[in-house]
This record gives sequence, C-alpha cells and structure tokens, in this order.
Amino acid sequence: MTFASPTAMRNGFGRALVELGQANPDVVVLTADLSEAIRVHWFAEKFPDRFFQMGISENDMIGTAAGLALGGKIPFATTFAIFGTSLANQPVRLHLGYNHFNVKLVCSHGGITVGPDGATHQAFEDLALMRLIPGLTVVAPCDATDPVDNIL
Repeated sequence: MTFASPTAMRNGFGRALVELGQANPDVVVLTADLSEAIRVHWFAEKFPDRFFQMGISENDMIGTAAGLALGGKIPFATTFAIFGTSLANQPVRLHLGYNHFNVKLVCSHGGITVGPDGATHQAFEDLALMRLIPGLTVVAPCDATDPVDNIL
C-alpha cells in the first residue's frame, strides 16, 4: 500500500482492513464504540453485514470475537490500547491466548501520547501485558506502510 504523503497509522489500518475484507469474505470487524477513531467505519460502509458495533464493552467484544473465530471467521477486534489490554485482559488471556483463536486484537492510541484524552486513556503497559500471555503474537508497526506478513 502506498500513500501520496505521510499518513496516520489508523488511516493505513482502515484502508488495509477494507482491502482484506474485499479479498476474504471471512474477515469481520468488531469495535467498542470507536469506529471513526480507529477508521473501521470504512469497513462498516463497505461490509455492513460483517461489522459489529459492540458498544463500550470490550469484554463482550473479545468473547464475541472468540465465538466468531470458533465459527471460522477471522475477527479484527478494535479499541484503544488501554481498554483492549488492561480492561479486557482476562478475556484476551482466557479466550484468545489459551485457546489460540485466530482473532486480531488491534489497539490504537497506545503509549502516553494520546493528547487531551489524558491519563485514563494512556497505556504505557499495553505491550508488556500482551507479551506475557501465552499463545499471543504481538506486533507493533512503526507507520502506516509497515508490512505485517501473514496477517490472516
């Protein structure tokens, strides 16, 4: 994927997700009330029947994603890093890691540079928490064009 100028990682993710959805009908997307912030609303516009707005309920989102994976889908569950790694740590650990389900937990806004959202949205421990869970692969791309091989 190429861009005419530097672009935000979430824009690159949103575009890549649409491309994955076009290439594979088993790709589904879930979000915890953050579709525009993470740019998954582009996927929702193209594939509304494969998009699930879970509300502010990351634990339910992870459980639903695990069920979809068990049924043969390839879920991308999206939220902010603090909520996907700290708030939903138990379901990620139990449903995804230990069961080795093919769920992609994609978290944006990691680290301490989330601007006006403040301390409640800062995830300085996000990568460390996920790296400790057996069965997970943790990837931290550096920009919107960083290739991630074998994403599906």
